Amino acid sequence: MPDPTASRTPDPTASRTPDAEAHPAPEARAETDDAPVLGSLGRSPSGSPSAGFRFAAFGALLIVVLFAGYGLGRLNGGTAAGTTGTGTGTGTAAATPAATATVVDESQPHVHGPATPAPGAGGAAAGAAVGGLSLSASGLTLVPVTTVFTAGRPQKLEFTVHGPGGAPITTYAVVHDKPLHLIVIRRDLSGFQHLHPEMAADGTWTIDLTLTEPGSYRMIADFTALVGGTQIATTLGSDLTVAGNYVPVTLPDPARTATTAGHQIAYEGTPGTESTQPLLMTVTDTAGKPVTVEPYLGAFGHLVVLRENDLAYVHVHPENQLVDGRVKFWLAAPSPGTYRMFFDFQVAGKVSTAAWTVVVS
Repeated sequence: MPDPTASRTPDPTASRTPDAEAHPAPEARAETDDAPVLGSLGRSPSGSPSAGFRFAAFGALLIVVLFAGYGLGRLNGGTAAGTTGTGTGTGTAAATPAATATVVDESQPHVHGPATPAPGAGGAAAGAAVGGLSLSASGLTLVPVTTVFTAGRPQKLEFTVHGPGGAPITTYAVVHDKPLHLIVIRRDLSGFQHLHPEMAADGTWTIDLTLTEPGSYRMIADFTALVGGTQIATTLGSDLTVAGNYVPVTLPDPARTATTAGHQIAYEGTPGTESTQPLLMTVTDTAGKPVTVEPYLGAFGHLVVLRENDLAYVHVHPENQLVDGRVKFWLAAPSPGTYRMFFDFQVAGKVSTAAWTVVVS
C-alpha cells in the first residue's frame, strides 16, 4: 500500500526564521529569499556549502538581535544617553561626558526651558511659558545635596539631575556656551546670581555659592539633557535656606533706567500678555555716551524675568545682531503682575547686570 505521506509537500513556511524586516540588518535582508528552513537543515547534503552559509547567517542574525535587545534594555533602565559618559545611579565615576551643541536661531524670539503656559481667561493659555516652579518635569528630577547655607559664607552647592530610570544624567547639550545655567535669587527678588556650575563624571554639579542675607532662596537649573538620544529642554527649581533674621527688601519702583558698574541702561518697549513685544536695551556711560556691547555666552545679552511671589521664570535671548547699537529682545509676559527683569551684558570684557521692576497689567 503506498505511503500516504510520500508525496506530501512540506509547508515551506512552517519553520522559517522570523522575517528579517522585524530586525533590520543589511546582511540578513540580503538573504531574505533564501532564509534557512530549520526543519529541513537535516535533509541538506552533508557537504553543501549553502547549508553552512545559511547556518552562519542565522547565527549572525541572532547576535544582532541579542545586542539590539541589550541596548534597548540599557536605555529603558534610565541610563543617560550621549556620545560619551554614562549615569548608572551607583555612584561609580564614568568617563567625562562630551556635550553636544544645540543650534538656536537667535533671529527668532525664543526662551529657555519647558513650555508651561500661564493660565489665561477661561483656562486658555496666555503669555509666555514659565519654568522653575517644580522640582520635577519632563521625566527629570532635580536632587540637591545641600539646601541649608550660612549667611555670608562661601559653601559648595551640589546637585544632580535624575532621569526617568532614577540614574543621574551625565550628558547635556551646550546651549549658549554652557551645558547648564543656574539662577539663584532670594524670594523677595533680591540677591540675583547667574552662575555656571561644573559637572563631575558621575553627573554631580558643583559650584561655590555665597548667600549674603538670611531668608529663603530659589535655585533654578536651566538645561537641555540628552536622554536616550533625545534632547529634553527643561527648567527645574528647588528652595535653599539661610538661617537668621529675615528682613525682606521692598522692590524698587518701576523705572525705565538703571545704573550699574558705571553704566546707564535704559529699555524701550512694554511687555504684555496678549502678544510678543520688542524690548530694546541701550547701554551708555554715565555721561550718556553709547558704549559697545560685546557678545557674552553666545549672545549680546541675557534677559531673565522673574514673577513676584512664585518666582515663575522666563529666560530670553536677543536677536543675533544689534539694532543701532541696541540689544533687541522679544518678550511676552506670562500673566499680569509684578516682575523683576535682569539684563546681563558685557562691556570691555566685564559682565554686569541691570535690573528693573516691571508691572504688567
